Amino acid sequence: MGEKILVVSDSHGDRDILVKLLEKYKGHVSAMFHCGDSELEPDDELFNDFHVVIGNCDYDPRFAKKIIVKVGSETVLLTHGHLYGVNSGLNSLNLLAQENKATIALFGHTHLLGAEMNNGCLFLNPGSISFPRGKYSHIGGTYALIDVDAQKLHVQFYNRAFEPVPDLAVDYKRG
Repeated sequence: MGEKILVVSDSHGDRDILVKLLEKYKGHVSAMFHCGDSELEPDDELFNDFHVVIGNCDYDPRFAKKIIVKVGSETVLLTHGHLYGVNSGLNSLNLLAQENKATIALFGHTHLLGAEMNNGCLFLNPGSISFPRGKYSHIGGTYALIDVDAQKLHVQFYNRAFEPVPDLAVDYKRG
């Protein structure tokens, strides 16, 4: 069995949903990532369990701008995205991922969920858990789980009720 990674972003002060995610998934996933704009303090006890970075609405310099974390055999890059121009595309983020030999790059900022494989790296934005935008905003907030194994990365997006969104699952083959 491989790793399981939870990814959430842009909760914008909605601490309760992060508590619920922690209660549901702690001990059941290998790692939990928050892609910024939590609008919480960096020493909030929640962040004992979540890897977290600074977003454009987080003002405490104790938050890191980016974090590189090993999760099993994966090298995970975590950043909010605003410092890498993700509103205009993934070019800068792609370069950062390559520099850090990342196999998974996690980001938020746009509030638009999405996932794509590029140069052997999975780029994933879980969307905003609290203020979604775009085509899937009717879902009312999303987060993602990544199941990692030797053959593939399986991405499944979930709603705030912890239900998988059937049309929002995709497998990315390795190599």
